[in-house]
Amino acid sequence: MKLTGRQLLHTTIAASMAFALLAAPFTSANRAYAQADSKGNSAQAASALAANTKREAQTNIQYDIQAKLNTDDMTISGKQTVKYRNTSSDKLNDVVFRLFADAHRSKETQPSMFARSNEQIAKENPDKKPEDFLGGIDIISVKDAATGRTLAVKNGKQALTVQLEKALNKDEEVTLELEYKTKIPFGSQRLSYYKDIINGAHWFPVMSVYDEKTHAWNKTPYSTKFETDYYEVADYHVSMNVPEKLQVAMPGQMSEQPAESGRKVVSTKADKTRELVFFASEKFHKASKTKNGLTIEYMYYNDKNDPAKTAVINKYIDQAFKAIEFFNDKFGQYEYPEFRIVESHVEGVAVEFSRVIQMGLVSANAVPEKHTAFVHEIAHQWFHSIIGNDSETESFLDEGFADFAMSYFFNEQGDKLSGFDDVRNNEFPEDRAINSTNDNAGESPHELFYKRGRLAIYELYRTVGQEKFDLFMKEYFNRYAYRNATVDGLLQTIEDQFGKTVRDRMDDNLNKPNFELKPEYRMTEAERAEFMRLTFLDMYEGVEKGFPDLPKETMFKLMTKALRGEPLTVVYSDPASKAAQEQQEMLFGGINNMLGMLGIKADILSEKQAVKKSMETALAKSNVIVIGNPKHNAFIQALKPGIVANAERAGFPWKEVMAKPGLHGAYGVLHPYNKDRLVVHYFWTDDHLNKQTADDILPTMGMEPLGATSNFYQYYAKKADGTIYKEKFVENPVAKIFASVE
Repeated sequence: MKLTGRQLLHTTIAASMAFALLAAPFTSANRAYAQADSKGNSAQAASALAANTKREAQTNIQYDIQAKLNTDDMTISGKQTVKYRNTSSDKLNDVVFRLFADAHRSKETQPSMFARSNEQIAKENPDKKPEDFLGGIDIISVKDAATGRTLAVKNGKQALTVQLEKALNKDEEVTLELEYKTKIPFGSQRLSYYKDIINGAHWFPVMSVYDEKTHAWNKTPYSTKFETDYYEVADYHVSMNVPEKLQVAMPGQMSEQPAESGRKVVSTKADKTRELVFFASEKFHKASKTKNGLTIEYMYYNDKNDPAKTAVINKYIDQAFKAIEFFNDKFGQYEYPEFRIVESHVEGVAVEFSRVIQMGLVSANAVPEKHTAFVHEIAHQWFHSIIGNDSETESFLDEGFADFAMSYFFNEQGDKLSGFDDVRNNEFPEDRAINSTNDNAGESPHELFYKRGRLAIYELYRTVGQEKFDLFMKEYFNRYAYRNATVDGLLQTIEDQFGKTVRDRMDDNLNKPNFELKPEYRMTEAERAEFMRLTFLDMYEGVEKGFPDLPKETMFKLMTKALRGEPLTVVYSDPASKAAQEQQEMLFGGINNMLGMLGIKADILSEKQAVKKSMETALAKSNVIVIGNPKHNAFIQALKPGIVANAERAGFPWKEVMAKPGLHGAYGVLHPYNKDRLVVHYFWTDDHLNKQTADDILPTMGMEPLGATSNFYQYYAKKADGTIYKEKFVENPVAKIFASVE
C-alpha cells in the first residue's frame, strides 16, 4: 500500500504504540494569581474559603455494603444501607440509583471499546456461549430503613428510581436498604471475569447525581462508545465475603478476617471516594512502599517468581511516587493514605478508578520511565477522582487534563518525545468541537478529548506562562476538589484568573470545531523534523532492545544507525538500459520518502567515477544502500570479495542467487571496510524487472525490509511471480497487525 505523508506518520505512531504493547508482554500551597470580580471581591479569597469548607464538610452519601462473591456461578449477593442527604434546594420525592451492571444485559448495550478483545476471547474459549459474555444486576428489594417498609421502584435503562415515603427537604436525610444480586459476565469489560482475574466495577447500585439547575436526576445509560462515569464523592464501608485464596484490591484502608471454612471477609473503609471497585485473583503478588505517609501497592502476576519482574514492579512504584509528587506540587494534594495499581489481562486498555488504576501485563524488561499510559492513569486521580465531571457530556475535563498533566510531567523530566513537543505535534484539525458529548465525538473520542483537549490546555499554558498557569491549576483544584466540575466552571475560573479575553479564546477553542493552536506556539519545521527523528529513533531502538538477538545483518538496523546520526550513502548502479534507470529511480523514490519523513539525509552517488573516488574515504565510513544489478554497480564490484564472503557467512548464497536470472530481492551484510557499518543491497539479476513486477513491488520494496513493522529480514530473493527463492528472517509479531491493515 502506498502511504501518503500523513498516513506514514500515523502508521509510524501506531507502530510506536504497537511496540510499546509488544514490550509489555515480553509548594506555594494555596496562593493563587487572581483578579477582582465585578463586585470587587477577590476570587482568591473566595477560593480559600471554598477550599477550607470543602475539606471540613461531610459527604452527603454514606454506603455500608455487605456482599458475598460466589466464584462458582460468578455472582455477587449484596445488601447495602445508603444514607443520602439532600444538599439541593429542591424537595425530592424520589432518589435514583445507577445500575451500570445492566449495561451487560445485551451485547448492544455493552461498551464497544472491549468488543474486539471479547471476539478474540470467544475464539480462544469455544466452550463459552454468547450469553456467558452477558450479565446484569437484579434488584430484590428496596426498603426505608426507618420504617422497614418496601418502597415502590421503577427500574429501566440502567436507572432505579425509588419513590420515597416522605419528600426530602434541603439538608434532610433518608436511609435506604437495598438487596440485589449481580451476575458478572465472562470476557473483557470493566465488570468481568477472565482467566484468573475478576474486574469489579459497577457491581452495586450507586447513587446518581442530582442536578439542581435542571431539577432532575442523571439517568443517562452507560456509553456504548466511551465512558459514563459520573458520581458524587461518598464514604464507603464495604465488607466482601470471598474465597480464602483470593487476593483482593479495593480503594481505602483494607483489612481481612476469617469467615466460614474456606472463605474470608475483606473489608475496606474509603471515605471521600468517588467510586468503589475491586479486583480479585488467586495469583496476585503484592509489592508496596511507603513514603511521606503514602503507601503505594502494586498487585501483579509473577507465576515463575522472576526477580526481574519484581524489580521492574518496584521501579513502577518509584515512578508512581515521582508522578504523584509532581502532581501534588502542580495541582493540589493527593490526600488519601494509599494508592493501588492492579495488573490485569486487559491488553491495550488501561483504566482509571478512584485511588486505583488497572494496567495491562508488564514484562520484566519494561521501562517504567517511558510508560506514558501509566502516568496518564495516575493523573486521573486529580482529573476524575478528586475533581469529578460528567464523562458522558464533558469527557474533555478528565481526559484532556489527564493527558496534558502526563505531558507536563514528561516535559519537566526533559523527555521531548512524551512532553510538550508531542502535544504540539498533533495539529490536524477536527471538524468536531473538543467539548463534545460521547455521541457527538463519534469515532474520534481519543483525538478530541485527549489530543485536541491537551493542545487547548497547552495554549492556555503558553498564553499565561508557567508560573501563572500553575497557580491557576491550584485555584481550579481548590474550587472543585471532591466536587464535580463543568466546562462552564472551568471557563469561569479562567476568567476570574486571567480576564475575559483569555476566557473567550478558551471558550472558542473548546466549543467550536476545527480548533488550531496559535501560530506562534506551533512547531517550526526544524523542530518537527527533529521530533520525528527522535520518535523513529526511539521506536527503532525499542525494537532492538525487545529483540536483542537479531543478527547484525538484519536490514532494518541500518535505519537505527542512520537515525543515530551515522552517515548514509545511496549508490546507484550504472544501468545498461533506460528501463533499469527508471526502475532505480522508482525504488529510490520510496526509500527517499521514508528517509525524508525520518529526517535522515543521505548522500547520493550515481556516477561510477564518483563511487571509485569515494571508496577509500566517505564510503568506507558510511552505511550504504545499493540499488540495482550487481554487475553494473561500482561499489559492489570494487568490494565484491568482501561482500560475497560476508554474505555467505550470514547464510546468503550470494553467488548462486546473483547467477540465476529472473530474481529480485534485498540482503544485508557487514561493510567489508567497516564492521560497524551496514550495507543493504536491493537487487535484480536481469538488466531490469518486467513492467508488471516493477509496478507491483518497487513503490514499497525499499521501505519493507527497513521498516520496524515488517518481519526482520537478513535477506530474501523472489522470482518474478513473487514466490520465494531464498529468505531468512525473524518473525515480528507486529507485522501481522500491519499486514491485516493493508
